[in-house]
Amino acid sequence: MQTKYEVQEPNLIVWVPQELDHHHADILRGEVELLLHIHRIRNLIFDFSETEFMDSSGIGVLIGRSRNLGYQNGIVYARNLNQHVEKIFKASGLDKIIYIISEETKQ
Repeated sequence: MQTKYEVQEPNLIVWVPQELDHHHADILRGEVELLLHIHRIRNLIFDFSETEFMDSSGIGVLIGRSRNLGYQNGIVYARNLNQHVEKIFKASGLDKIIYIISEETKQ
């Protein structure tokens, strides 16, 4: 798995891999936590432009990062959700705790 990250303090942008399953979720969790620890991050932005599949492990990673960043008054965002990922966000309640950046939001 090759996950792309970009730090633009106070933002961390994470391009979520094509599949966010149990294995990839563990790697992503560790890498994001390390970057959050090293840098002064206030906003965590997950970009789902490449993501086609996400299971409950991926949902758990997003919930955990949202909770951890919330303790530091930070905000977690999601952008470029396709229809499948958007359905997962709504069914799991992620849309209630993570701000979704849509084309309408950008304007």
